[in-house]
Amino acid sequence: MRKLAKSLLAVIAVALPGSAFAADYVIDPSHTSVGFTVRHLMVTKVRGSFEKVSGTVKYDPNEPEKIVIDATIDAASINTREAKRDEHLRSPDFFDVAKHPTLTFKSKKAKVLGKGKLEVIGDLTIRGVTKEVTLQVEGLDQEIKDPWGNVRRGATATTRINRKDFGLAWNQVLETGGVVVGEDVDIQIDVELIRQAAKEEAAAK
Repeated sequence: MRKLAKSLLAVIAVALPGSAFAADYVIDPSHTSVGFTVRHLMVTKVRGSFEKVSGTVKYDPNEPEKIVIDATIDAASINTREAKRDEHLRSPDFFDVAKHPTLTFKSKKAKVLGKGKLEVIGDLTIRGVTKEVTLQVEGLDQEIKDPWGNVRRGATATTRINRKDFGLAWNQVLETGGVVVGEDVDIQIDVELIRQAAKEEAAAK
């Protein structure tokens, strides 16, 4: 009877995408983007992204404030669609990828702001410098099953940082009095998560 009950529990967990179980997810790198925007020459914005990201998320829709995020970004994967600029960004003037190959984010606490909306506070590490940042997260309230049987959940997270706080201090002064690169960086993360096999499923096999 006990084994039967576990089997039924596992079936229910898989059959109901919006099940009430806490679940472990992995970031799907092929459907996740980490983008950023920064002022250039004080007159326009330059957009870029990091092409390689990985990590895990633990999430329970019944207790969303207990979300746990652990994400890693490959610093060398930066792409602003200009090879020379990207090479400069990888250099010691900016990310110094030879010494600091990754950027990381580890959540510490979260607050529910509404359905599928969270304020997540965590430690962001760039160039070996760790600072606390706040992510505005939304879209976590929906879970779906894809055509291949995977259960997925998506979200968008945004935040703004001052790059100088993380040692990204390089700049040049313009003749007109401005600077080449702005200090504030807007970050947007569009993430797709794949739910991992629940413990109940593994125990039932």
